Amino acid sequence: MSNNYHPNTKAVRIQTERTGQMEHSTPLYLTSSFTFGSADDMRGAFAEENDDNIYTRFSNPTVQEFIDKICALEGAEDGFAFASGMSAVFGSFMTFLSTGDHILSCASVFGSTHTILTKYLPKWGIDHTYVDVNDVASWEQHIKPNTKMIYLETPTNPGLDIVDLEAVGKLAKKHNIILNVDNCFATPVLQRPIEFGADLVLHSATKWIDGQGRVLGGVVVGKKELIRELYLFCRNTGPSMSPFNAWVLSKSLETLDVRIQRHCDNAEALANRLEGNANINWIKYPFHKSHPAYDIAKKQMSRGGGLLTFELKGGLEAGRKFLDALQLLSMTSNLGDSRSIASHPASTTHSKLSVEEQAAVGITPGLIRISVGLEYIDDIANDILQALDKV
Repeated sequence: MSNNYHPNTKAVRIQTERTGQMEHSTPLYLTSSFTFGSADDMRGAFAEENDDNIYTRFSNPTVQEFIDKICALEGAEDGFAFASGMSAVFGSFMTFLSTGDHILSCASVFGSTHTILTKYLPKWGIDHTYVDVNDVASWEQHIKPNTKMIYLETPTNPGLDIVDLEAVGKLAKKHNIILNVDNCFATPVLQRPIEFGADLVLHSATKWIDGQGRVLGGVVVGKKELIRELYLFCRNTGPSMSPFNAWVLSKSLETLDVRIQRHCDNAEALANRLEGNANINWIKYPFHKSHPAYDIAKKQMSRGGGLLTFELKGGLEAGRKFLDALQLLSMTSNLGDSRSIASHPASTTHSKLSVEEQAAVGITPGLIRISVGLEYIDDIANDILQALDKV
């Protein structure tokens, strides 16, 4: 496909080679292995003298189509697709980190990522340092001679803090450190970290990329030489995405841009509706002028995304009452769905963190995260407002 096309056009039109039936919609290659016409063809495939598929744990045309679309959207050279978002996070760590290495991470990360950094990586002698999301200028003083990777989320989960990608990109380049960015919350429609110096970009495709709460998936894209190392690690350890999930996610990418725009419309409108509500202390939305990093968000994102948070005045008990009072919004651990979702991180996704650890990443007892869906905005807002009246 011509490089002159817009990335969103490529997300619609990129397709694996059609079969003899010349189907218009992408085919699903639901197979565990592939056959060869001769012993020499098979030898050549294993010797990597050709691009023939061998085994779906290694590669698969349907999975490759999904990867190609993500690469087009992110401006990446290559990628690898995983069975889940967390396997993408773990794979991106274990490929490049060895005993004695150090990873610098923003303090605000997803709960399972926090567990990997604090519980599992130390088993292999891999150390980490958490740094303040809102003080990138201080990060350099925490870099050590053995720092191999900088890892961050922006916007962060669940606090929606914004990390200055341009500043961190320059820092990583200065010290020759791999910059690994979780771009799940923004999606490549709104933010392209590679343009700011990221070497690797990862997604939980389960979220906005799927967009309908159907399948699990993860993906890492970036520089070709790094993805080659990632591929070799995953080829042998087996966290590969299934062809069926890749087919679902590939089709989802065809509507990603139009869905994200509607999510943003609804989230912006909801932020305005909630402003000044008597039952909340504050709201946080990247493109709301009250956000502490509003100017940075405007610099690196095209819109504010489909998530917002607010703090209930009544704390932990108010958070539970709020969830129980909802009539339309779903209570579930997912986000990025066509259906609006409310969650209370202090009692769910980040409940295993101590109160001090929660506070360090911006999680207060009354914090509510809303994944704003595609329903009519008045219905979303009215449900939240009536629930607020009952806390």
